[in-house]
Amino acid sequence: MSGIENSSGQAGEGRVKNAILIAGPTASGKSALALDLAERNGGVIVNADSMQGYSVLDVLTARPGPAELARVPHFLYGHVDPSTAYSTGAWLRDVMKLIDDGALSGRLGGTFSEGPAIFVGGTGLYFRALAEGISEMPDIPKSIRERWRYELQEQGAVRLHRILLREDSAAGMMLKPTDSQRIVRALEVLDASGRSILDWQAARGRPLIDRSSARFFVIEPERAALVERIDARFDRMLDKGALDEVKQLSSLG
Repeated sequence: MSGIENSSGQAGEGRVKNAILIAGPTASGKSALALDLAERNGGVIVNADSMQGYSVLDVLTARPGPAELARVPHFLYGHVDPSTAYSTGAWLRDVMKLIDDGALSGRLGGTFSEGPAIFVGGTGLYFRALAEGISEMPDIPKSIRERWRYELQEQGAVRLHRILLREDSAAGMMLKPTDSQRIVRALEVLDASGRSILDWQAARGRPLIDRSSARFFVIEPERAALVERIDARFDRMLDKGALDEVKQLSSLG
């Protein structure tokens, strides 16, 4: 495990001091480390994994179980319906609400604690948004979102890329013709706001953590050991009902 104390670079004007960010591959032990640090320091844990935010997928995402959830406060786990289009911006707004509500100040057993907020997960963009800020994006009406996803299905990414090059050449030049999701995103932002996605991205938000007091950890197990742990986890997932979750997810359409 590698750790960086008081990350180099200019300190952000973050609102959360002494935050701990833990990243690493699946089955590397991130959640166990976060739980240990939270218990020993009176902290709280915030999910920073895009898949663990969805409901239904308890087993498939290896979400902390009832025993772990009872030991320290956990936030942003399983709170999003799988049918919802959830983005980094939406996650950041959820974190901001936790800050505004005082949920990250660490109240354990009715006793106030100045313990750290521990962000743990595997979604790099979430961590970057915390530490550097993220551009505000316009709200995309459902009709526009559905239109461009329909066009993608009917015309394919290459044709939509040509449309993007015609309507927003700067954004189109930055994307590969096969990068379907980013092409659709650029088109729907342009459609909804009348402005290029590049204009929106240029206006950076402010970070939510104070980088000068934050600690960053990356767990990097030996590859052979990690593969063994992933194989063992997969077997446990099957035993615990992963296939039932797949069926449940499929039934939602």
